[in-house]
Amino acid sequence: MTTIKTTYNRRSFLSASAAAGGGFMLGFSWLASCTPTGKEEETMTMPDEWFDINAFLKIGNNGVVTIYSPNPEIGQNVKTSMPMIVAEELDVDWKKVVVEQAGLDTKKYTRQVAGGSQSIRQGWDALRMAGATARRMLMEAAAKQWEVPVSEVTAAEGVLNHSGSGKSMGYGDVAALAATMSVPGEVELKDPKDYKIIGSSRKNVDGLKIVTGQPLYGLDITKDGMLIAMIIQPPTFGMKVKSVDDTEARSMPGIKDIFTIETYPEGIEKTWSDGTGVPELVAIVGNSTWEVMKAKKAVKVEWETESKAESTEDHVAGFEKILKGKMRVARRDGNPEAAFANAAEVIEKTYSAPFLPHNTMEPMNFYAFVTETSAELIGPIQTPENLRKTAALVLDLDEDNIQVMMSRMGGGFGRRLYGHFGIEAARISQKMEAPVKLVYSREDDMTQGTYRPAYMVTYRAALDADKNLTAIHVKGTGIRESPIFENRFPAGAVDNYLAEKEELDSNITTGAWRAPRSNFIAGAEQSFLDEVAEAMGKDPIEFRLELFDRAIKNPVGEKNDYDAERYAGVLKLIKEKANWGQASSGTYRGVAAYYCHNSYVAQVVDLRMEADKPVIEKVWGAVDCGIVVNRDAANNIMEGGAVDGIGHALYGALTFKDGVPQQNNFNAYQVIRHPQAPKEIETFFVENEIDPTGLGEPGLPPVIGALANAWYKATGERKYHQPFMTEEKVLG
Repeated sequence: MTTIKTTYNRRSFLSASAAAGGGFMLGFSWLASCTPTGKEEETMTMPDEWFDINAFLKIGNNGVVTIYSPNPEIGQNVKTSMPMIVAEELDVDWKKVVVEQAGLDTKKYTRQVAGGSQSIRQGWDALRMAGATARRMLMEAAAKQWEVPVSEVTAAEGVLNHSGSGKSMGYGDVAALAATMSVPGEVELKDPKDYKIIGSSRKNVDGLKIVTGQPLYGLDITKDGMLIAMIIQPPTFGMKVKSVDDTEARSMPGIKDIFTIETYPEGIEKTWSDGTGVPELVAIVGNSTWEVMKAKKAVKVEWETESKAESTEDHVAGFEKILKGKMRVARRDGNPEAAFANAAEVIEKTYSAPFLPHNTMEPMNFYAFVTETSAELIGPIQTPENLRKTAALVLDLDEDNIQVMMSRMGGGFGRRLYGHFGIEAARISQKMEAPVKLVYSREDDMTQGTYRPAYMVTYRAALDADKNLTAIHVKGTGIRESPIFENRFPAGAVDNYLAEKEELDSNITTGAWRAPRSNFIAGAEQSFLDEVAEAMGKDPIEFRLELFDRAIKNPVGEKNDYDAERYAGVLKLIKEKANWGQASSGTYRGVAAYYCHNSYVAQVVDLRMEADKPVIEKVWGAVDCGIVVNRDAANNIMEGGAVDGIGHALYGALTFKDGVPQQNNFNAYQVIRHPQAPKEIETFFVENEIDPTGLGEPGLPPVIGALANAWYKATGERKYHQPFMTEEKVLG
């Protein structure tokens, strides 16, 4: 075991005895530092009383444990995995654990965010400390009751034992006494080799509710007196309301009011997570969704333009102009200009990808009940703290008087980082002086904005007369951001390296989309490296391993943000597990590897062509994300990332004509279907004792490059522009 300081204070820990059930409650700061010095389907009998206070672990007098999960659940399974970490150090039988979603509470929790694949990584130390501290306090209580030294007491699976006397008792038997014990100054953490829960496979704690349709999601919310609201937004970006004719709609059944709202009133300073390009909307409020939908169609809105209406062709022209001009130098190693001037061969390729909507299966929605003195906000949000801060400004309320509860989300992928729809619901409720649930239609959702930016990048490689790689030059641009990560591989592995970047401004709103920037640049980079390997006459994996060997033994530069040994490790693992070089007859293979969100992923795609269309036989994956908390969830995340990446690489594209999005529903925007998905996905995890890193996003980026490289092997045709099924330079 490892001994750690508990770093507790009045806000870190709270303990109290149960008023009726004799339960033990322990509150803790989920992000305090941990620096070293029956059957699942059985129904549990609950204690007579639970203490429903956010941010703590509680134990009933019968030994049942409730663990609150503080971070938003968007399908990444943190609502199961985070409590698993607590339960491991508490050493409780997982069958006796109840998991509940905590609400926003910045006094007890830190970083209640679903984004950046950081929930497990950021919470790892404190979650372990919380469980270990509770276990220690229970042991001390047992020692006191038995009148023995605490060093003679052990705890395992919810039972306390004294070997000398043979005495034992359950956690519930001593919970009330434990509540009177002082919080220890230091506790011992388990050695990873002793883990029983961490590293195992545990089913989603909401699984039964999901498959049986029980209320979990924002769209499921129903409250007494609740009205339904929908919005009308401008057809193009950069427009505002000129006039509204709602005469017909107001006379329709169930309609309560129709009015224009300014989401963010003048003088309100927006944060990054407000991100909306629609400052003014028309709201329709009524008794039911169907009534409001019908009335919405009857409202006639005239809009006026405040900025240029952009088309996809404008973006392409803008990108090409930037790439041909002078750009910002982000990194320069050696003398790349001289290397290219002296090269025997220069390989130059340009890659592009279009805007992408997030297209979560559950469209945006939020419940709000705003009064003169308080606000209750409930819904699917990845950034609840930011939502509350903005709501306080917009509603002119103190943050302490605004309650934010998080519902389970039917997909996020970054879209629900931006909480403008919660603010819209709050503004509508404030106007109506009633509880309101705002519901977006699919068309509202797809045309609102906050898209994955469109990108374009050019790669160049210099080879000498002996086919040795002497330099790499990459320059990239995108809407409002460049996709270039100048300190990532192959930086550090090439003597002469140049990275340049620039952005193209636009009135089309953009935002984070699963594995931001990496979701494009990984595919481009890994496709290009395969083309360079072929020109050098080398196997794609061996070529990459040679580069990593250089980065391990004699790295170039000091700012390389990856561990070359771990990077090479996943390539070696995928080479072994996929039996690289031994594809079955008629099947063609492509490989790619990428580092993002602190994790390393290598993937191999097995592909064959039928009637000029790709059939994905299998995706192999090798992952180094440190300790895997929940293997069931980890496999699910990797499978979802592979399917998502392949689907968007093949089909995803959102285009514009005179500022109007040309795809506004799934009849025009193709998402991957079951027959198009990989027939099999198999993932292997590197076994180590490194603290967990990100996993929700790293499984998507490399599969795009592996797909493109397999396509080339099958057809002789390289793919430079997404979506691959249409591959048009106009970004879709």
